[in-house]
Amino acid sequence: MRNVPQSGTFRPCDLARYTARMEQSVELPIRHWSHSSLMAFLRNPLAWYKRYVEGVYDTPSSPSAIVGRAAHLALQRFYEGEDKDEAIEAGRAYLKDVPDFEVNFGRARGRRAQRKKRKQMEREYLQATFFYLERAPRHKVIGVEVRAMADVEWLPIPLKAVSDLVVASRAEKGALDIVDHKFVDSFSPYKANRSLFILQALFNYYTVVSHYKKPVRRFIVHECKKRRNLDGKSQMRRYTIDFGKCEEEFEVFRRLLTDATREISRPRLYLPNPSDMFEGENSFDIYRLGLIVGSGKDRS
Repeated sequence: MRNVPQSGTFRPCDLARYTARMEQSVELPIRHWSHSSLMAFLRNPLAWYKRYVEGVYDTPSSPSAIVGRAAHLALQRFYEGEDKDEAIEAGRAYLKDVPDFEVNFGRARGRRAQRKKRKQMEREYLQATFFYLERAPRHKVIGVEVRAMADVEWLPIPLKAVSDLVVASRAEKGALDIVDHKFVDSFSPYKANRSLFILQALFNYYTVVSHYKKPVRRFIVHECKKRRNLDGKSQMRRYTIDFGKCEEEFEVFRRLLTDATREISRPRLYLPNPSDMFEGENSFDIYRLGLIVGSGKDRS
């Protein structure tokens, strides 16, 4: 695989000097960056502070997110060697065991409405896993649900990521590919050029390289549409990011992580984002009541 270029406005020596200064003078509020942590910080700083600094995980998950986690568990079991029926049942058991208080039922407030929503979630889960496993992508699997950390010279804290699958690359002998499963309501309009895909891919790149000490060639996304296509077209789409062609993306990634680290290293206020569709209302209530230090109340 081609070497990842280090050229550009952000030179490695500048990053190393910045990192050294930060290590000497600043105690950061977090121990590592992950893709979900970075996205939360960019989307809603106060919600990020609550979860990743204070360690408060009290926001219920959407039904779609819970269905996705159940489907991921089924695929984990399948690629670990269980047959399809056993894998599907494992995800189904997880879905049933999620307590009601962890589910954001939205407008389904009464017990009857929530039971109906639960049945809908189960139908959606079974349909999505059937679509995926009907013609499951085949790989020479090296690792499943690979949790890894990576120390990088340009940051004072490591990167962390979970890779759904690490597989032998078919594009380059001796290299690895990373495979990610996504269960979606509609296919991504931006395909592999979507910035969110690329940011996630780079977190996984650094951690898998660090974990396996082998070159990593591609990040492959398999999107599975949970609702049946009325036109009979495939429920699956595949997008591929070739790391050998991501010189600019690597540089922007390093700059973004370095700037984000600089932001959390200085004294600052963490403000809510009321327009955040996931945690906007909750973060604004926290800000209004001044429940978290740094949220702006009684500052003097």
